[in-house]
Amino acid sequence: MIGTLFGLARPLIHKLDAETAHKLAVAALAKAPALRPAADDPALAVDAFGLRFPNPVGLAAGFDKHAEAIDGTLGLGFGFVEVGGVTPLPQPGNARPRVFRLPEDEAVINRYGLNSEGMEAVAARLAARRRRGGIVGVNLGANKDSADRSADYAVLTRRLAPLADFLTVNISSPNTPGLRDLQAESALDDLIARVLAARDEVRAQGRATPILLKIAPDLSLPELDSMVSVALKRRIDGMIVSNTTVARPDSLRNAAKAETGGLSGKPLYAPSTRLLAETFLRVEGRFPLVGVGGIDSARTAFAKVRAGASLVQFYSAMVFKGPGLVCEIKQGLATEARKAGLPRLSALVGRDAAEIARGETL
Repeated sequence: MIGTLFGLARPLIHKLDAETAHKLAVAALAKAPALRPAADDPALAVDAFGLRFPNPVGLAAGFDKHAEAIDGTLGLGFGFVEVGGVTPLPQPGNARPRVFRLPEDEAVINRYGLNSEGMEAVAARLAARRRRGGIVGVNLGANKDSADRSADYAVLTRRLAPLADFLTVNISSPNTPGLRDLQAESALDDLIARVLAARDEVRAQGRATPILLKIAPDLSLPELDSMVSVALKRRIDGMIVSNTTVARPDSLRNAAKAETGGLSGKPLYAPSTRLLAETFLRVEGRFPLVGVGGIDSARTAFAKVRAGASLVQFYSAMVFKGPGLVCEIKQGLATEARKAGLPRLSALVGRDAAEIARGETL
C-alpha cells in the first residue's frame, strides 16, 4: 500500500525542490499516527553492540536530522533509525539551494553543512519518547565555528548518551570545512579517547552506550589501516562504512553533478561496498560493521552483508523508490537466509568479503 501511494505521489513530490520535499516527508511522518509493522522474520534478528535488532535494515542519518519523526520512521518497518547529525549549538548549515536530485543517476548531492537545531532540542525529543521502544541512534557532529571540535563530540556524548541506544561519531561529512581532518590517526586517537571518557562519565544504570565511528568512502587503504588501528586500540563498539563521497564518477549524467557536496545513492554502491569489505578484513570480527551507501534493493543490501555488514542503512533510495523499499529489502534478506539453509541471516556476514575487496563480485 505504501509503495502504491508513493508511486502515485512521486511526480508531484519531484516537482518540489529537494529540500522542501524532504521537509514535507519528515513533517508527514512526524504527524501521522505511527504504523505498527508486522513482526519481523526471526531469521533477520541481529545481536550487535549489546543490542538485539529485530531486523538489520536501518534508516541512515541525514533524513530525520532533528529527531522529529522517530516513531513514524520506525513504523515503516526499520529495525533501527539514526537521527542527526546533531551539533552542540544550533546552526543553520549552508545557504540554499543545498540538496540536488540526480534522477537519471538515482543519486543525491547534498551540502547541508550539518544544519541542526542543536543537542538540547534533540535531547528533549529523545526524552519525550524514551519509553516507546525501538532502537534509536544519534549521529554526532561538530559546530562549524567551534575552536575545539573534539570537545564538541565529548559535550554531545555526555548529553545524549543516556538518551540514545548508540552514538555515531561522524567525522566524515564533506560539508563542514576541515571536519575530515579528524580522520588523521593522531587526531582520531585523541577524539575517540575523549568521547569514550565522556561516555563513561554518564554511564546509565551500568550500561555503556555503544560508540560507533562513521568513515568516508574516499579513504586510501593506508588511511583505512590507521583508522581501524585506532578503533581497535580504543575498543570502540563498531564502524559505519560509509558516508557520502566527494568523488564524481564519469558515469554521472545529470547536470547537477557539478554541484559541490556529498554524493549519495546508486553511484556510491560499488566504492562503499569495497571499502566495507576491506574494513571487515582488517577488523577480523572484533566488532560489528554497518554497511551504508547505494542500497536500493534486496540484492544490494545482501551484498553489504556478504561484504561484512551485520547491519545496513539507507536513505537516498527512498527519494526514488519510496518507503515500501524497507519491507522489500527485509523480505529479500529473509529469502537469502532460507536459500542458504540457515536460521539467521547473520551467519552470512562477510562470506564474500575477500572477493569483494578484490573487486571480483558485487
